[in-house]
Amino acid sequence: MRKTIIYLLFAFISWTSYAADTDFGLIKLPINDLYTELNLSETGLSKAVFDLAIKGLDKLDSTGKLQNATIVTIADYSQSSNRKRLYVIDLKNKKLLFNTYVAHGRNTGEEYAKRFSNENGSSKSSMGFYVTEHPIMGGHTGFALQINGVERGYNDNALRRAIIIHAAKYATADFIKRNGRLGRSLGCPALPPDLNRPIIDTIKGGTCLFIYTPDNRYLASSALLN
Repeated sequence: MRKTIIYLLFAFISWTSYAADTDFGLIKLPINDLYTELNLSETGLSKAVFDLAIKGLDKLDSTGKLQNATIVTIADYSQSSNRKRLYVIDLKNKKLLFNTYVAHGRNTGEEYAKRFSNENGSSKSSMGFYVTEHPIMGGHTGFALQINGVERGYNDNALRRAIIIHAAKYATADFIKRNGRLGRSLGCPALPPDLNRPIIDTIKGGTCLFIYTPDNRYLASSALLN
């Protein structure tokens, strides 16, 4: 009888620990299944980039930097700007909420993003992980979202550079048809006007944004990935 009670107590403790992980953490199995379940490979997002985003999100969440760890936004700048390379994923409800165009900085490259900078006035995009803040009304951009770069040397000047998420007419399929590629920003991840507010309303308030580029130096030195 005593052995049975001890076994049941152990089983209960194990179950509650698993339940806590399921409710509040990002346990491995459901996240791994999610990539396949959402058919993310068909959208152009690789498993490797998805895994990096989740790894960084988990680290940010474990250090208390996120207010909402159930939403992750990935801007995959390894893809052509003519592709829908922005992904907003609801990890809790297992949904791909948005998959659309996103522009990079004018000095970062033409169709492809190749050169990145953390310097003010560079008109280049900055790679790495960000935490979203609150919406603002920009003088030229209208409704926009502040994003805080949290990786020293790679994007921690984002607030000083006024790097924000905002709408742009050059971030549309029509612009691609007329010009052969998406337009470019001054370094901001710019979105199609019709999706700008819905996306901002979804990801505002302390969620994770990951701007990916296959930069070996960054991937080897990022504190969130290593």
